[in-house]
Formats: sequence, structure tokens, C-alpha cells
Amino acid sequence: MFILLFIFAYLLGSIPVGYLIVKGKKGIDIKKIGSGATGGTNVSRILGVKYGILVGVLDVLKAYFPVFLAAKFLAPGWQLIFVAIAPVLGHIFPCFLKFKGGKGVSTMVGALFALFGPKFILIILLYAILYFSVFQISSLFSLAFSASLPVICYLFFPKTSYIFLGLFLLALIWWAHRENIQRIKTGEETKRKVKFSKAEKS
Repeated sequence: MFILLFIFAYLLGSIPVGYLIVKGKKGIDIKKIGSGATGGTNVSRILGVKYGILVGVLDVLKAYFPVFLAAKFLAPGWQLIFVAIAPVLGHIFPCFLKFKGGKGVSTMVGALFALFGPKFILIILLYAILYFSVFQISSLFSLAFSASLPVICYLFFPKTSYIFLGLFLLALIWWAHRENIQRIKTGEETKRKVKFSKAEKS
């Protein structure tokens, strides 16, 4: 059961929602635009914020569903932890796109929401407020949020397996943002104001 759920979670996480939507709407390869990532942030550069949000929501759901399902069959522990990691791995390293996907933030949110429930959304909302009022750089928001994951996971479940989950996701998200980190260091990472209109190609 664990192996089947892990494979299912990885494959569902590998579905390149952003790539498919941009390809369907514009007929272009999102991997050749902007950051080359398939997530909502890069989609918004091509189709506008509305489509970016749509992709973000779908990326959340493709992680939420398999982890929610796994929680019905697996007890809290290492097996459930690895199923929660699987859709994030699938999103960042999708087998359908030669293992080049997105940054994993939305799928990480979906997986943790399935594990921790509605209270986790309150934490997301707090960080969202900080994003609009302080960060204004999506990558910096993602890095700051992922940095707090070990503490968040420990507060929900003070077990070694959940601390490992937080640390692993932290390392994974920061690795996926390694180019953004370099641009932040050099001051080249631009702020993005939210506009609900079609974005220009970048």
C-alpha cells in the first residue's frame, strides 16, 4: 500500500499543470520563458496573475489529494512522511518533462495542508500578509516560509519523522531556488506587484 501510494503521489505531482495550460493557451514552452519553471509564478509572467493563481491552486490540489488519501490508510509516521514528500519531488523533478519542473512551493503547501489541517492555512495567511507588506519578492517569500518548516512541523507533531520532513522540504525548496538565491545576493531579483492583467513575455 505504501509503495502504491508513494508512486501515485509522485506521478500526480509530476503532472505539469503550468506547462500544459501555457502550451494550450499560447502554444509555447514555458520552460523557455522567464525562470523556466512550470509553477504559478512563471505562468503569471506569460498569461497574467489570474492564470498564475489557477496553476498555483491546481498544484496545491495535486499534492493535497494523494497525501489526504494516504492519511486514511497509513498511520502518522515515516511512510506517511515519504508519501507527503513524493508530490513535491514530482513537481520539481517531473518524469513527464525530463525531470525539470517547478520550485515545489505550492505542492509543499498542499501536502502539509493534508497532514496538518485547517490550522496550517492560518500560518500560510500570516506569511501571505508578510509577502504583500514586506517581501514583495515571491522567491524571498518562499525561502522565508520554507526556512520555518522544521519548527512548524515540530509544533504540529513533535516527532523525529516530522522534523525530518521539515528539514528535507527546507533543503529541497532552497535547492530549487538556488538561482533565485544568487539573484537575491546580487540584488537582481525583482519585486513583483500583483496585477490582474495579462503579463508581458519576459
